[in-house]
Amino acid sequence: MALPTNAFATYEAVGNREDLSNIIYRIDPTETPFMSGIQRETATAVNHEWQTQALAAAVGTNYQLEGDDIVADAATATVRLGNIAQISRKSAQVSGTQQSVQHAGRSNELDYQVMLKGMELKRDMETTLAGTNQAKVTGSDAVVRKTASVLSWIKSNTSKAGSDPSAADGTGTRSDGTQRAFTESQLKTVLNSIWTAGGKPGVIMTGAFNKQVFSTFTGRSSPIEQSSSKKIVAAVDAYESDFGQLKVVPNRFQPEDRAYLVDPAMLAISYLRSFRTIALAKTGDNTKRMLLVEYTLKCRNEKGLGVIRDLVTT
Repeated sequence: MALPTNAFATYEAVGNREDLSNIIYRIDPTETPFMSGIQRETATAVNHEWQTQALAAAVGTNYQLEGDDIVADAATATVRLGNIAQISRKSAQVSGTQQSVQHAGRSNELDYQVMLKGMELKRDMETTLAGTNQAKVTGSDAVVRKTASVLSWIKSNTSKAGSDPSAADGTGTRSDGTQRAFTESQLKTVLNSIWTAGGKPGVIMTGAFNKQVFSTFTGRSSPIEQSSSKKIVAAVDAYESDFGQLKVVPNRFQPEDRAYLVDPAMLAISYLRSFRTIALAKTGDNTKRMLLVEYTLKCRNEKGLGVIRDLVTT
């Protein structure tokens, strides 16, 4: 069939209103499991410091003579540690015209842009803390300050093909080695080491690929079909170890080549300046906002943490 002669169709019309949905769809992830899972504190200086204490080794020869005089036992001094507060920021700038016109999906363009930049800032922080191999940098007038990421603290409880930092104080980085498959044996070795040192991790954090590898460990070598609910279960979200249960959490912002074993009580984000939005001076026909945060990672005692590194990623 053909369009009748002189029939007026949408192809000739110029006055039809647009059909623009009033919803904006985002798919980029905003979950930050590392930051969300650890504790929060307040810092009062750029170099945020704390102390750790170790006890003397336990002995089985503590028996004494009756009436014997006492000699003081050797004291164990505390260890003083610290990390540097890092400044991270995002900015939004909207022209006066764009702020004044009607928008689809948001009523205020500047507020919308500030919201997006806030999400991006948290993603940057998650990547810095859990996704980099970054040592702390004190900084200067010409050198930016950097906070040591979690990977620069963990030394005591590791499984790796490369090398650990020379000291568990945030001053060093790791060297990568030949990648190998993620195995339950590696996990058990590190869990044993953490428990022996006195720790009790509650979270295993991995990337997407090794989360799926983890789901094939002993006890879940094949999917389980639940006929009553018409569901096939092929995932493992908790691991019952010899030293307690651990929650298994995937993290999009950490590299695929590592798995962290985390006791959330042993880590904290210390804020020198928490998230804030700052109105910047007008320099033209636009409005500017800066989102800023100044923070550092506090590793209260790295013996409560562990990492399995140099893992196959595909």
